[in-house]
Amino acid sequence: MNYVFGPVPSRRLGQSLGIDTIPLKTCNWNCVYCQLGRTIPLTNHRREYIPREDIIAEVKFTLENHQPGEIDWITFVGSGEPTLHSGLGWLIREVKALTEIPVAVITNGALLYLPEVRDDLLPADAVLPSLDAGTPDLYRRINRPHPEVTFDILLTGLNAFREGYKGKLWVEVMLVQDLNDTEEALRDITIALERIRPDEVHIVQPTRPPAETWVKPPTEEGLLRARAILGDIARIVHPATGSFDLSGTGSLVEAVVGIITRHPMREDELLDTLENWSPGEVKTTLSDLKESGKAQVIERFGTRFWSAAPSRYPEEVQSHRTVPKS
Repeated sequence: MNYVFGPVPSRRLGQSLGIDTIPLKTCNWNCVYCQLGRTIPLTNHRREYIPREDIIAEVKFTLENHQPGEIDWITFVGSGEPTLHSGLGWLIREVKALTEIPVAVITNGALLYLPEVRDDLLPADAVLPSLDAGTPDLYRRINRPHPEVTFDILLTGLNAFREGYKGKLWVEVMLVQDLNDTEEALRDITIALERIRPDEVHIVQPTRPPAETWVKPPTEEGLLRARAILGDIARIVHPATGSFDLSGTGSLVEAVVGIITRHPMREDELLDTLENWSPGEVKTTLSDLKESGKAQVIERFGTRFWSAAPSRYPEEVQSHRTVPKS
């Protein structure tokens, strides 16, 4: 499978079947906390990066090979910003014609100033945009956006989308220690949220390998401060636990690569996911993963993560491509 992955455990969406509409790492933001590494170069150009019919063919195949109840949500999310795919609206409508499973879109929201992007997202059952800052300066420091997507444009798009969207609008605030977890920064975010009027605010923290080595998750005090200042519609969303589905492909290595390209895995998660295979298969898979050149090990927070080899992290913290410690 090239464009559909999982289901994977999601912090908010249960067992989520992911649909990736763009190549790694096609994005108009270069967030300091991004688990997929740095965005080089930034792009703000919409086009059909992957043929829409190829994506839908994989969705159909995956749905036919899963039992009812195994997938909670179908989520457009992946290797960058999904709204950069110009056929996203068509894809959402096609998926909804195939199944009654609800559809979500996880987006940075930067393109919502475009009427065509807002129209594309209207059929989705839930849209989860980001708002990590309440001022232009902090927005540039955290999200490092494409020059065309200013803070005012971001807010204009979010406000316009709220006016016309009838589904669930859940805004995500990613907290980074000593950046946007201060009282001043959180009050600025609150002012912006009051204009957007989301149904929920999800407070999350970087728990996977951030692009920049200095990024740290907030302290417990910082999380509680955010919960208090952001108001009654805000809730702290803790890291998800659950199983990663590696079915749907003939190669176990390719299945793992398909996951870690969009969703880097802690080493213990990877080993737990492989525990249903025999020790011999696990050893072979890890060796083949190492030799494939498609994976790398990144160390953050004192933890080893497996990520896709093309993801760009600071060179000084990249480890050698070695088999996980047993």
